Amino acid sequence: MAKFLLLYRADQSAAERMAQATPEQQAAGMQAWTAWFAKAGEAVVDGGAPTAGGDGTIGGYSILQADSADAVRSLLEGHPHTEIGTIDVLEILPPPGA
Repeated sequence: MAKFLLLYRADQSAAERMAQATPEQQAAGMQAWTAWFAKAGEAVVDGGAPTAGGDGTIGGYSILQADSADAVRSLLEGHPHTEIGTIDVLEILPPPGA
């Protein structure tokens, strides 16, 4: 099985979105992410976290494992981030000689 880095991109940073959301919106957002992580199950290697810095378009990351990038893209159907941005899927390659 391969590992894949998911980069969550959006026009607004994660910190800005969280600062503008009401507590109810924040709770609903977390519930949607929790439900998606439960659906993805054992494919989730690292749920990740929000990020800051860079050009501001990458708001967070996760690491999944699957047989292929297509399998990961299938898992991303209904992902809550797709409502506000895009998700880059990058395969994590083993180190040379490993």
